[in-house]
Amino acid sequence: QVQLVESGGGLVQPGGSLRLSCAASGSIFSRSALGWFRQAPGKQRELVASISTGGSTNIAGSVKGRFTISRDNAKNTVFLQMNSLKPEDTAVYYCNAVFFATVYWGQGTQVTVSS
Repeated sequence: QVQLVESGGGLVQPGGSLRLSCAASGSIFSRSALGWFRQAPGKQRELVASISTGGSTNIAGSVKGRFTISRDNAKNTVFLQMNSLKPEDTAVYYCNAVFFATVYWGQGTQVTVSS
């Protein structure tokens, strides 16, 4: 069983930055693909960024150039660095881990971008 716990969300002004962290329990972290998703009110959950076990990253077009995903296998943690935040980035952000056919989700952390 894997548990994922996100942290780092909050209220930030447009143009500001936040760094989200997702800490995982369990021994499969280094062998799992990891991702960050977000869900805004009334919208479907969407992929923001993902990182493979080998470190290859995929960034959604809407955040490319502003967001960066990274992982620290020694600390069982995945990060989402968010810069130049916009009001449309407001959402609940979730991390996930995919190990073979099993997908694990965190509980989410709220990010609000507003002046």
